[in-house]
Amino acid sequence: MNISVLGAGAMGAALIRSWLAAGAGVTVWNRTASRARAIEGVHVADTAAEAVAASDLVIVVLLDDASVGQALAGADLAGKDVVNLTTSTPAEARARAEWAADRGARYLDGGIMAVPPMVGVPEAGGYVFYSGPAEVFEAHRDTLAVPLGTRYAGADAGLAALYDIALLSAMTGLFAGISHAFALVRGEQVDLKQFAPLLTGWLAAMGPVTDEIAAQLVSGDYVTGVTSNLAMMVEGNATLLRTAEEQGVSPELLTPYMDLMARRLAAGHPDEGSTGVIELLDTGVAV
Repeated sequence: MNISVLGAGAMGAALIRSWLAAGAGVTVWNRTASRARAIEGVHVADTAAEAVAASDLVIVVLLDDASVGQALAGADLAGKDVVNLTTSTPAEARARAEWAADRGARYLDGGIMAVPPMVGVPEAGGYVFYSGPAEVFEAHRDTLAVPLGTRYAGADAGLAALYDIALLSAMTGLFAGISHAFALVRGEQVDLKQFAPLLTGWLAAMGPVTDEIAAQLVSGDYVTGVTSNLAMMVEGNATLLRTAEEQGVSPELLTPYMDLMARRLAAGHPDEGSTGVIELLDTGVAV
């Protein structure tokens, strides 16, 4: 393997060390050169253009899409395969794919579903979504699979970013609920270390709801098989809010979602589960 990597931050460095351990020759460019030099065994390029010239496979792990454009602006991309692992939006990924094609490069976009300590540790379960031409993914599948697992999302260059951001958005909501739960109990005589596994187990038990929601969205039937309907949940929300008030905890992490549930109920959908709330997120128009 012969790879060029642009970006030697925490994630970039972890990826680089994993490829080095597998015997790859790695050329690295980083805006702060000392970070690249701190990685033993790499060839440090003085410029991004020099790094790109050193290998046919170029991995980009930078701060944002703008930094990708800046770093690659002076590089000759003709004949290169560019794999961009920089977090971006789907629209940015699609535009960057066109930008790369105009410069003679083949392009894959990637969404990293891992943190640096998970890199090179298969049992940690980290992986990367890839999207773009299937033949480019297949050409480099083995190399890309060295640091983290690989999941091909499709030919549309924006799909990896879309999946990445969708999962991160779900994680953000999850963290909001966890934060509210701990805020409720921490002022009482509660052993937080004993409470934590109770919370973990409950969230795991709720996991299968994602399959149910997907099936309902595909069928368009938001009522059949519902066990906790919207009318029941909205009524129950009042108790959640009263408890927050009693505990001196702000409900601001919960109320946006609860408000959507109340709107869906008011629109005449008492027998649905929570899936119908998704309709309200489509440009904010109530259905």
